[in-house]
Amino acid sequence: MLQLSWIQFDLAVETITERYGSRSFAGVYGVPRGGVCLAVALSHALSLPWLPEPKDGCLVVDDVYETGQTLRAIREQVDATFVVWMSKCSPEWWDAATTISADEWLVFPWENVDLAVEDEGRYRASRSMHA
Repeated sequence: MLQLSWIQFDLAVETITERYGSRSFAGVYGVPRGGVCLAVALSHALSLPWLPEPKDGCLVVDDVYETGQTLRAIREQVDATFVVWMSKCSPEWWDAATTISADEWLVFPWENVDLAVEDEGRYRASRSMHA
């Protein structure tokens, strides 16, 4: 289990800001729930409006890319740029501040660690029943 800190979050915001600071966007949209913190931080760092919904030309952000299901659904709706803090596979049509192992269980700074431990246990138990 990888417990992420607010310092690591700030570094990810800096990384994304450096990569996209010279680009023009209609605003920043964060996928609920994990992407909202990142979207607010990036809207300040990039001096862009925070958007309550994705729209063409915006920067869509999320905390993690695991299966891609969430971001793919948004990608089908809007023409935007997609960025995540953590990607569990090599980015293709999205960008990532950090790429990690698909097996790594993440606990973001805004999450409850005890609940995350329970979630991981349930998830891994369900996966072993299907193996």
